[in-house]
Amino acid sequence: MELDCRCRQKCIKTAEEILSEIKTLHKPCFKCSPIKIKKFAPLINQVNLNFIDHHYGRCVCNRRHLDLTMAHVLKIMIEEGLENEKSTLRKAAVPLINPGYPLKYDPFLKANSLIILASNLDNKTANRILNDVEEVKGVLKGDMGKKVGIEDSNSAPHVYELLAGCDVRCDILKSPFGPICIHKNQSKIHVEISRSASSKINTLNSFLKKNEATDFKVLDATCGPGTLGIFCLKAGVEKVVFNDLWEPAINMTNINLECNGFKVDLRKKYENGIISSGLNFEVYNKDIRELNTVLDEKFDLCIIDPFPGTDPKEFVQAASKLSREILIL
Repeated sequence: MELDCRCRQKCIKTAEEILSEIKTLHKPCFKCSPIKIKKFAPLINQVNLNFIDHHYGRCVCNRRHLDLTMAHVLKIMIEEGLENEKSTLRKAAVPLINPGYPLKYDPFLKANSLIILASNLDNKTANRILNDVEEVKGVLKGDMGKKVGIEDSNSAPHVYELLAGCDVRCDILKSPFGPICIHKNQSKIHVEISRSASSKINTLNSFLKKNEATDFKVLDATCGPGTLGIFCLKAGVEKVVFNDLWEPAINMTNINLECNGFKVDLRKKYENGIISSGLNFEVYNKDIRELNTVLDEKFDLCIIDPFPGTDPKEFVQAASKLSREILIL
């Protein structure tokens, strides 16, 4: 399948391409300025706003400290009347670095390596930010405290509004079988903070090791963008069935499978909810409670990774019809 982004830029890369760049991504050169801004203090008390422009704080390597980049964003929001002069970096907008991975140093950003999220943006300000702040590739309007996506078929979906640019970004997750690169349309798939180790991957890995599960058939019943099912494939399980009710998540699952080295065959005609397949996987777009109507095989393990705060009782009942073991993460 093609890995082109709708914005026609090279936003979606293979894991091999991303990992070949990782040693220098967001890393300062020896000339980069270590300037930091206190995030809870008014920006105007720390920086002369008249001097923040396209080149402010930019190194000869064409990178700029994250704080200075966000100061530029905040300056524009102040000038457009969306924030006041006492505003702080912490309250203005949320920076989502692309790609996201745990850093041991302050991030210095190059062009098109940041998506910003704020609750009080408008189209005019968003487009000005995109045009004036070189590091920004996308501008989202929304509340970071609200879950993005859909809990189940009885719920209405919630998404952020993409005001300008492109919202595709990638998280790089560490695993015992090598890094996993997970792309997301960040306006439609929940934001996760990059950490040195994923507790969900560690829990799943411990289960697979304990059960010597290389010959397992795994159902990733609420797969999101495919992280846990892809880990199972990398761990060498016999087969994985990916499923999610949220179509944008399934679209990214297909992309992430391909990006991580698993060839995807998209179905020209969807039958019984199946979207795509590969050598040892299938991808479905169904409510977990309806999967037993289209799947006639028994799985060794069903993974359920519901939204935080969601009662998984009905999911577990549905999974018990399909799987011998259920792992809630």
